[in-house]
Amino acid sequence: MLESVTMKEIEAIFAVTDALGIHREKLVIPLGPATPGRVRKLPSGKLEITVEAERPLEEWLRELPGLIAAAGGG
Repeated sequence: MLESVTMKEIEAIFAVTDALGIHREKLVIPLGPATPGRVRKLPSGKLEITVEAERPLEEWLRELPGLIAAAGGG
């Protein structure tokens, strides 16, 4: 179980969002994970990406592009 989000997880998220053409300044990544992980569009227009706490990061990252698209950020 992931207890805190480190640069390792943030860099992995950036690899996904960079490939989608999303500028890093448009992202908010809380340092505390949640179950389930989620993506939501904030009133500011930024995307808040909360890392999944229970599942392996690599597994959750495969779903991240779909979560971003569902939140209206893709």
